[in-house]
Amino acid sequence: MIKNILSRIILSFFLLYWFNQIGINFNLIIPINIITLFVVFLCDIPGLGVLMITLLVLF
Repeated sequence: MIKNILSRIILSFFLLYWFNQIGINFNLIIPINIITLFVVFLCDIPGLGVLMITLLVLF
């Protein structure tokens, strides 16, 4: 149980990290903090999509 949660948190971190590495070319950078990690942790790829859409609409 704890191992599964920890592995999903690490996966969420790397998902955000790799998105930022690709998104830097398009000026799309999502900060890696507790809130963004929590959104990606709960929703995986769709959560990352929601963060991208929010970033595009608000900024």
